[in-house]
Amino acid sequence: MAGAMDGEWSLYWTSRGRPVSERLAPVLAGWADLDQREEAADIGPGHPILIDPQYRLDPVLARFLSRSRFAWLAEGTRRAYAKDYRLFFSFLWQRGRYWHEADPVDLLDWEAWRRRDQQVGRGIGGSKWQRELAALRLVYEWAEKERRIARSPVLVHQVRLRGGGTATVADQAPRDVRSADVKWVTPRTYRLWRDIGLLGYDADGQPDPSWRGRNDGRNAAFTDLLFSSGLRLREGGCLLTLEVPDAAGGHGYYEGTVAGAVAKRRQRMFYASAAALRRVAAYAATTRAEAVRRARRHRRYEQVPGKLIVTRIGHGTRPRLAWRDEHGRAADVPLGAISPDERMRLFTVGEDGLEPLWLWLGESGMPMAYESWEKVFDAASARVAATGSENRVKRTPIAISPHMLRHSFALHMLVALHHALDRRFGLTPEERKHLRQVYGDPWVLVRDLLGHSSEQTTRLVYLEPLNGLQVTSLLDCDEDLDTLLSRVAASSRLVIDAGPVDPL
Repeated sequence: MAGAMDGEWSLYWTSRGRPVSERLAPVLAGWADLDQREEAADIGPGHPILIDPQYRLDPVLARFLSRSRFAWLAEGTRRAYAKDYRLFFSFLWQRGRYWHEADPVDLLDWEAWRRRDQQVGRGIGGSKWQRELAALRLVYEWAEKERRIARSPVLVHQVRLRGGGTATVADQAPRDVRSADVKWVTPRTYRLWRDIGLLGYDADGQPDPSWRGRNDGRNAAFTDLLFSSGLRLREGGCLLTLEVPDAAGGHGYYEGTVAGAVAKRRQRMFYASAAALRRVAAYAATTRAEAVRRARRHRRYEQVPGKLIVTRIGHGTRPRLAWRDEHGRAADVPLGAISPDERMRLFTVGEDGLEPLWLWLGESGMPMAYESWEKVFDAASARVAATGSENRVKRTPIAISPHMLRHSFALHMLVALHHALDRRFGLTPEERKHLRQVYGDPWVLVRDLLGHSSEQTTRLVYLEPLNGLQVTSLLDCDEDLDTLLSRVAASSRLVIDAGPVDPL
């Protein structure tokens, strides 16, 4: 829940399998069947509920949240937009207006307060304002189309694009939107960051005797997995133990599945390197196993509210999971349809007791929320900065975020695919054309590996360092991939590299 103060809207999120406590209010005694009521109303877990300061639920707003394009947004976007709505609607309430009474002047004042009038250092930047504006356009343009309001408070105009087409742009669209200065790292730079920031080595590659890391194996396993697979933070952070590919076939990469309820748009395949999967397996056999034993000793799992005890695990191309909750109610659902909230409450029962199916656990043995990984990355980057490690060409500190690993995977994979097709196999132009007709162009393959619906997104955003470069120029010399990628880094300000290499 967010927003319990007078004059503020409140934001709640639906969930499944959590007991309804009568201690909060006697009226809740008649709501023990809340899960069934929500299912009958087609309200799934993770659905936002906005309530005004007088504890009323607006039916129009409820319809927007469940029956408009909003409902089809990625979960992360829905969560961000719902928080934006709560803030703006609270601002309107304090002006004596309801959400549907907003006008362009309200929006101008809201922008001024959000971006300039708040406490020094608290104003939001262009990128965040752009997102808030997109959220408000979505709800108010929907309301205008549904004839719930006369006109959207978000004024827009048409602009002509370079290709001759036009686009609709908000009048208050920010002009200070900046992308991150660095979005990519070379493999050797990632390894340096991991070894110093997560594994406790010094800048010379020697173990630091002062290092007191307790989750080295878990953290390095997670970042290796993201770097080798291109998984999003949410996708990698919500994995179950049974979804980790088994690296036992002697191959370099292994195939896994990202559940539809976790992926940004739909279920998709991913590929992770054998080396990364071996590190994950080592974590599961050591650090994770010890955390589970510790939690069992303290009987922590028995105290988890809303536990879902797995009774059957299906296999095949469309596996299903059966479970029962604490009230004895049974469910049988496709593995790909299980939400992150439900995943964190899945437990198996073995000879030694309960164990979470959630792969990544904290020291207490409890499932680690995927958002918590951001702090792990921040702490690792801070440690690397403290050692003085930097990009020796551009003299910039080495700081890595989860999404940078995804960008870097895309760049690494594209160069690797071109290298394999155009040099390793010694193909003639005709043979190369035939192979691409059969197996696909490397750009398209990288798009599919990332789970993008648009090749343009892959080319212009994730592979921006190659824009303006002829990829074939990478292949002029018979060099290994690390060297090839370092040459890309030397030719682009967007790529961090740990060592100097001549530019292309």
